[in-house]
Amino acid sequence: SIFSQEYQKRMKRSMVRHHAPDVVKAYYQRYRSEAQTRPTALLLLELANQVDLSPALLARLIVECFLEEREASVASRHVLNNMLREPYSIPDLLLAKHVEQCTVNYCCYGPLVNCIKHAVGLEHEDLLRDELRERNLSFLELKTDLILTVDGHIVHWIESKASFGDEHSHHTYLNEQFWSYCNRFGPGLVIYWYGFVSELDCQRGRGILLRDGFPSDIVTLSRV
Repeated sequence: SIFSQEYQKRMKRSMVRHHAPDVVKAYYQRYRSEAQTRPTALLLLELANQVDLSPALLARLIVECFLEEREASVASRHVLNNMLREPYSIPDLLLAKHVEQCTVNYCCYGPLVNCIKHAVGLEHEDLLRDELRERNLSFLELKTDLILTVDGHIVHWIESKASFGDEHSHHTYLNEQFWSYCNRFGPGLVIYWYGFVSELDCQRGRGILLRDGFPSDIVTLSRV
């Protein structure tokens, strides 16, 4: 989880450099040239490693160039995403094979990785539901309908995060989710199932408590 987060942040920082038109064109020309001389090689994986770019992101750039060359127009995001999810819908079968190699052979980016992350997130939400049911705690999908306490702090909602809570991701979640939950429902609990930077658990006074698992000391005060 930590490695994946750090890798994605590094890719975002270098995105501008890799998306420069002359750079993209060079990547595509190099791929087309080597595809003629070494069609069975792991061309996109090799190139991605050499230029320090995620194979899935490189595959996206190459497919985009291919479609622009073939259709003489910029491909829509919908068409592009569908081809990356289903590589053999790409009209060029050799390119389709190389794109598929990028999808199935890398652990941090791409459609397959997104599916795995989604599945892991759902698995941990189920785990949270099971923990609540075992304790006969009724709940709604957005919040509990009980008043609970954890470490002496009132809890009205619980958010499940199947990831490691680092500074960047936590502050993003604060701004995009947690503060709005506090405003709507009151104080709550965030569970980072893969741990978190301990210094981030500093908002208890403002209504946000962090844990790395379901709390064993949870207490039911009353029903809302």
